[in-house]
Amino acid sequence: MRFLLLFITLTIGINTSYSQSEIARARLGKQWGFIDTKGSWIINPQFDHANDFNEGLAAVGKDGRWGFVDKSGTLVIFPQFVMVLDFESDLAAAKMGKEWGFIDKTGKWVINPQFEYVESFSENLAAVRKNGEWGFIDKSGNYIINPQFKMVGSFSEGVAMALSNKQWGFIDRTGLWAINPQFEKAKDFKNTIAMVRSAGQWGIVNKNGVYVVNPQFEDMKDLSEGLAEIRKAKLWGYTDKTGAYVINPQFVKTSQFSEGLAAVKLGKEWGFVDKTGKWLVNPQFVDAQSMHEGLAAVKLGKEWGFVDKEGKWIINPQFEKVGDFNNGRAMVRKNGLWGWVDKKGSYIINPQFQNAYPFVK
Repeated sequence: MRFLLLFITLTIGINTSYSQSEIARARLGKQWGFIDTKGSWIINPQFDHANDFNEGLAAVGKDGRWGFVDKSGTLVIFPQFVMVLDFESDLAAAKMGKEWGFIDKTGKWVINPQFEYVESFSENLAAVRKNGEWGFIDKSGNYIINPQFKMVGSFSEGVAMALSNKQWGFIDRTGLWAINPQFEKAKDFKNTIAMVRSAGQWGIVNKNGVYVVNPQFEDMKDLSEGLAEIRKAKLWGYTDKTGAYVINPQFVKTSQFSEGLAAVKLGKEWGFVDKTGKWLVNPQFVDAQSMHEGLAAVKLGKEWGFVDKEGKWIINPQFEKVGDFNNGRAMVRKNGLWGWVDKKGSYIINPQFQNAYPFVK
């Protein structure tokens, strides 16, 4: 019997006509709400938990139950679920009792709760677990791939990781092996290649399962700006997608390339190198984050500030914690409270929130 959920439109925000594209979740005391880019409350703090907006709705938790709110401050799906995942492809996973199903944006069950666990839809298929095994369903709740795997990943570029007999391989949308299980670990396909581990070493395979980079690295991270962070003999460096060294392993830690630079740690200090390995900003910082919008967060002593691509201080170190710049603003924490600054270091939103997250559309 289809369980119809209560659909209510209780206005709980300040401004019901609000249409600003960017909203951030923030916590005042123990309660979460949502603010605009001026720091004004769009939805008053009243939730025990809150997620970012996705597809126009945000999951919110109240008194141990979860529902969804829209950007106008209207509670469109009353908190009634044990747990939920964010909306993806117009459906959200929701847990009622001990079982998971999927609801639409009115809160109606599209796929009745019946699974032990689920993942969000990706490429129109969702991974679901039944009787301890994983398979995939379509948006009607029909099995496209019957439960048979110990673990799976989401579909990416037409294939999904799957675990069988303690080894990972990749299946196609019919459930057949596109690449037979043979790896200790694996990552999703991105741009027609996937990183895999065999005999303790990481390499890269194509969709035919052929190695384009033989297993040879102790660790390997996703490509960014054409380069991958790799670890060899306990030191980090960078290779291109063919596995050729671009920057030899020499660093204690590394980060992804962003805007042509990467933050790297040599000894006890962080600096920035270009894609040839040349130091553009010499090692001198206690910690560092990637470059965003021409500025990077760096830590000197116990405080964070921001430098440009030449290492010049643009915002002097003064904050306890910081986030990256996005759309001309960055989150900063001062005296235990979060606010936002512009690229000159001036406050756009004064520190006032016990916790907060970056603005999203």
